Amino acid sequence: MKSIWDSAPGLLVITGALLGLALPFGKTATDAGIQGILWAFVISAGAGSVLLCSLLLSRKRIKITVHKLRYFAITAFVSYAIPNLLMFSAISHLGAGYTGIMFTLSPVITLLLSIMLGVRRPNLLGVAGIIIGFTGAVMVAVTRGEAGQPADPLWVAAGLLIPVSLAIGNIYRTWDWPGDTGPIELAVGSHLAAAVMLLAAILVLLGGAAVASLAAVPVVVAAQVVSASTMFVFFFRLQAVGGPVYLSQIGYVAAAIGLFSGLFFLGEHYQWLTWVGAVVITAGVVVTTKAQGQDKGLE
Repeated sequence: MKSIWDSAPGLLVITGALLGLALPFGKTATDAGIQGILWAFVISAGAGSVLLCSLLLSRKRIKITVHKLRYFAITAFVSYAIPNLLMFSAISHLGAGYTGIMFTLSPVITLLLSIMLGVRRPNLLGVAGIIIGFTGAVMVAVTRGEAGQPADPLWVAAGLLIPVSLAIGNIYRTWDWPGDTGPIELAVGSHLAAAVMLLAAILVLLGGAAVASLAAVPVVVAAQVVSASTMFVFFFRLQAVGGPVYLSQIGYVAAAIGLFSGLFFLGEHYQWLTWVGAVVITAGVVVTTKAQGQDKGLE
């Protein structure tokens, strides 16, 4: 019997659930007046710092190379800084559950980009999954967030860009993975790089005093740092064990957490078309997963 550390399904559930916690945490923080860019910084700075301490305590030798620095910088930008900035900026306008649905598009877009870039050959099942997922995305997009509180189309567009950025990151991390590097070291380098990027933007756009606003939600900050630190250890392990398309399915688990917390704990309500669209997207994910099973071209 495989341990959780070697089980792709087990890693998928744990990683997706921990990722999903960022939705209610982020919604709570932004509703309290915390800027989205600042909350994105909390995740990367917190996770990067905690994981760095664990790495140093293990006394593992860290070797920095040009390849790793490139990997850290690009991964930080496309996988963390951009999608987290989009997510936490849009979540107050769209709701935690609606924003979570955007994560479910990541597997479909990952497969689509893989085909477009010639990394894997298109097959009929994969194309069908992309079409189904796109149909569901259109259904969700037209509802524009919570029932009775339609969001500006620009915020809907921002939400739809989240899975695009995540998909690009899924493909890049597998393509350029430094072969001699473990998952914790990659998580540390990528998150600290993202934290530096976000801090620079915060200082320019908001000023240093903005960081003091985090004192308003200390418990949420601590909970977010713990969950994010734990999640990214499993995240990079899942990348290595399952590959990019399989990894992208953490969005399905995260969306379920987001919808559940939004509905039962945050008082959110959505139109019937949003729920139907979510089901259609899920069907698209199932089809793309089967397509991956038929063609292991991107592993």
